[in-house]
Amino acid sequence: MKPFTYARANDRADAIAQAADATYIAGGTNLLDLMKLEVMAPDKLVDINRLDLSGIGVNDAGGLRIGALVTNSDCAADDRVRRDYPVLSRAILAGASGQLRNKATTGGNLCQRTRCYYFYDTAMPCNKREPGSGCQALHGFNRIHAILGASDACIATYPGDMAVAMTALDAQIEIEGADGKTRLVPIEEFHLLPGDHPEKDNILTAGDLITAVILPPPVEGKQIYRKVRDRASYAFALCSVAAIVKMDGKTISSVALAFGGLAHKPWRDPDVAALLVGEKPSMDLFGRAADQLLAEAKGYGSNDFKIPLTRRVLISVLKEATDQGASA
Repeated sequence: MKPFTYARANDRADAIAQAADATYIAGGTNLLDLMKLEVMAPDKLVDINRLDLSGIGVNDAGGLRIGALVTNSDCAADDRVRRDYPVLSRAILAGASGQLRNKATTGGNLCQRTRCYYFYDTAMPCNKREPGSGCQALHGFNRIHAILGASDACIATYPGDMAVAMTALDAQIEIEGADGKTRLVPIEEFHLLPGDHPEKDNILTAGDLITAVILPPPVEGKQIYRKVRDRASYAFALCSVAAIVKMDGKTISSVALAFGGLAHKPWRDPDVAALLVGEKPSMDLFGRAADQLLAEAKGYGSNDFKIPLTRRVLISVLKEATDQGASA
């Protein structure tokens, strides 16, 4: 690990002022691993654990405001989250281990970086780690890599579960900038696709501090989080689906879907939901929804299996959500 300086911030203004040429640290569950491997080598860390960014409370719209320093364990265990946003609680509990969830924070979880093998191996070319060096995963072992939204510069995936559920819930991220102003960013706009600049994971700029995640008022419908992975625990998604589906009699009246393990960000295709709304559940309908989702999917060899896998997982989730059966 390369030498670095460390400072504790006393308040938000102090943190933002120091972070102009530094990196924030809270739980450190991802950052410290990357520093040990010298994938990231910040000159300075600013510890934000003393800031007033903890706690979960009801916001003015009747939803929840989850502070950026709320741990994953506390968020998943909160009675209001479990009752009104079970898809979020289930997604969080599907990630990492109990020990890591006890330390990992809401804000940090949103900013975690890809688990691409080549990103972590400094002996290999990686455009995300070293822009312009190439993408070894394109023609290497790419079992966990993207089938949607990738580019020739990068086929890495976003590894988180929490953000997938928050995407289905239409969450907003509260950010305080270097100018002292606070803005709300829809979570769909927070993470970025790789394009020609995969080194940029999200929209944050120097000094930007995530202060909270804002959830809308509770929504009606059955909420499901389904995660398919190589191991039953402590493994990243090959494919995950966060679904909120409401039925009106025998007809689907509303649908929110988000997908993990498929792209450089939590993936959402509004055309899939639009295809389902107003229709009666059927295998034909679910198959057409999967066709829509995967119309531009592309495998890179080792991950070709993700395309039929995603199809089966989506159909299975839709069957369960519409009471047509729990498995496909």
